[in-house]
Amino acid sequence: MANVTKDMTIGEILRTNPDVAPVLMNAGMHCLGCPSAQGESLEEAAMVHGINIDDLMKQIEAL
Repeated sequence: MANVTKDMTIGEILRTNPDVAPVLMNAGMHCLGCPSAQGESLEEAAMVHGINIDDLMKQIEAL
């Protein structure tokens, strides 16, 4: 999926590309609406959740 980068916040991603939500949920990021989702980057969230960011980006790009 175009225009999704590791440094975007989850909130930014969901506002511009809501179809990414199921990918994030399946990866274990269940708190998509929490305050952290508005302030931390996708890469930071992946690190906190123990998710490999490169694998996650491949899943998002496959949408």
